[in-house]
Amino acid sequence: MTAAPDSVQSAFDCAFTGMRQVRESFTAQLTPHEVGVITNVATGVARVSGLPGAGFEELLAFPGGVFGIAFNVDEDEIGVVLLGDYADLHAGDTVERTRRVVDVVVGDGLLGRVIDPLGRPLDGNGPVLSRQRLPAERPAAPIMDRAPVTVPLQTGVTVIDALIPIGRGQRELILGDRRTGKTAIAIDTIVNQRGKNVVCVYCAIGQRGSAVAKVVATLREHGAMEYTVVVVAEGSDAPGIAYIAPYVATSVAEYFMQAGRDVLIVYDDLTQHAQAYRELSLLLRRPPGREAFPGDIFYIHSRLLERATHLRAELGGGSLTALPIIETEAQDIAAYIPTNLISITDGQIYLSPALFELGILPAVDAGKSVSRVGGKAQRAAYRAAAGDLKLAYAQFEELETFARFGARLDDNTRKTIEHGRRIRACFKQPECASVSVPAQISILLALTAQLFDGVPLDRVAEAGQALREAAAHLAGDVCARFESAAQLSDGDREMVIQMARQSLAAFQPAAAGKT
Repeated sequence: MTAAPDSVQSAFDCAFTGMRQVRESFTAQLTPHEVGVITNVATGVARVSGLPGAGFEELLAFPGGVFGIAFNVDEDEIGVVLLGDYADLHAGDTVERTRRVVDVVVGDGLLGRVIDPLGRPLDGNGPVLSRQRLPAERPAAPIMDRAPVTVPLQTGVTVIDALIPIGRGQRELILGDRRTGKTAIAIDTIVNQRGKNVVCVYCAIGQRGSAVAKVVATLREHGAMEYTVVVVAEGSDAPGIAYIAPYVATSVAEYFMQAGRDVLIVYDDLTQHAQAYRELSLLLRRPPGREAFPGDIFYIHSRLLERATHLRAELGGGSLTALPIIETEAQDIAAYIPTNLISITDGQIYLSPALFELGILPAVDAGKSVSRVGGKAQRAAYRAAAGDLKLAYAQFEELETFARFGARLDDNTRKTIEHGRRIRACFKQPECASVSVPAQISILLALTAQLFDGVPLDRVAEAGQALREAAAHLAGDVCARFESAAQLSDGDREMVIQMARQSLAAFQPAAAGKT
């Protein structure tokens, strides 16, 4: 059977009528798409024209998957800081807007990972699994959202916990000449956070790849990578990568802080960060100031370190403790960048090359080191045990310098020097050998009671080890009182001193003579 011609014609007419109606009702939607052009490429920077709508610090996309940050937004062109390999970029290449700023993936999936400032994994363990991202540049918490620093951050380094305590939410600068043990103190602090529910972020800025690999290997060896995130900007990377690295690392740390957790972040080091920013500023023709640094060099570090804080309980009670590292030249702590950071932070730990050369490690100069906040958060047991030690140690250092001139010393001065030498010997500590709180307090009480004064200087290290082993067997309730904010009772003090006296008896000259 065949259909009638009239019915077929009507079907076609109906179909064409519907198509005509759809076509007439369709209106093309035009989406504006800004495309700029590279006018010039230099070392780590580029100049772009044709993007009048781009905003300050907006992320721009270049050919080959390279991104850049709009840094100088002028009327006719944009100065861009490149975040990647720019060898294949040439004048005339197209540039597109992304309409977003630099951000980074955040979340628990970052724990134990090594990433670059763009969030790309460097450890060969596959992509980071997380759906949440935070911008690299974020405003610091308002004053009304902050709480006082009341809880100590134990570093496991006796000289720091006793004389230069650090509180959770504090910013404590570590500075000293090249190769004096600055990174070692930061790594010791990270290792000591094992089992203390503290998340750690280590940000390497401008470091050699071998140095970063050594740090990661040390953290893995001591089981610290499971609660640590490592953000790496190597020295061979573009200066823009080194510039954004600390801001990205801080955003990663802030995610955990806003979740109510305590976080420790280490910037290693901000000298490289300042130099990268100076290089970018000079290439972009920004006016140079003192030592060729731009006028806002103070601001780039202050807005970074102001993000470290302790939040109020209503906001979760999390904290972000910052340990920025800075390198001095020829022990000049009055140089431009060190003085800037000293004025921003809440204290500094100064490492002396002279002490380092003498083998006194960690080479902390107690006279030039200070903590302006941590003393309020320090446990009462520490304040009772180490109250006079810093003064005695400072007096010893002055007298030791005076004694080098060959002057004749009276008995009291000689006694003060001998006591100070034993304090310094007890403060010696190898890398990654954290000392527990009970052991530290036992040593401090023994020093205060001058129980080490009778021990020969060459046996002080051995005697200190014996005392630390004895402190490991203290009763649990006594150790709990050391950790609490309660005052050190006379009974606890007497018990510890008696235990120390028994432990050190074998190292006294009389006991040695009898054996």
